[in-house]
Amino acid sequence: MTALQDEVKSPSVLPATLALFTSATTLICCALPAMLVMLGMGAVWSGVIGTVPGITWFGANKGLVFAVTGLVLAASGAWQWHARTLPCPADPVKARACTRLRRISWTLWGISVAAFCVGGFFAFFPGLAEALFL
Repeated sequence: MTALQDEVKSPSVLPATLALFTSATTLICCALPAMLVMLGMGAVWSGVIGTVPGITWFGANKGLVFAVTGLVLAASGAWQWHARTLPCPADPVKARACTRLRRISWTLWGISVAAFCVGGFFAFFPGLAEALFL
């Protein structure tokens, strides 16, 4: 990395990225298996479980997965809200990079919240999900 890239890194990108990865676990836990089974592709899910046996831990502990993910999302959102008022550098190039990174961070956080909601829908309302999609 160059010195310029080191200087314009936004501290809000890391929490948003962490929130995205933790939200992905809610999709692995609940949305992916439900979707595959509803589409008649249970054998595919069986193959995934056979290949990655530890993946069932997420489904067995979905309460913990959603609690941790919710905490990470809340912390990340609070950090994003705080970082929105932090000053960007006066240099126009660095200021554009700062603004761009903030926009990317908000986008990542929004995708994370959407993934969390989709995973929660399939985890806690499977009957409703089945009625809607079949």
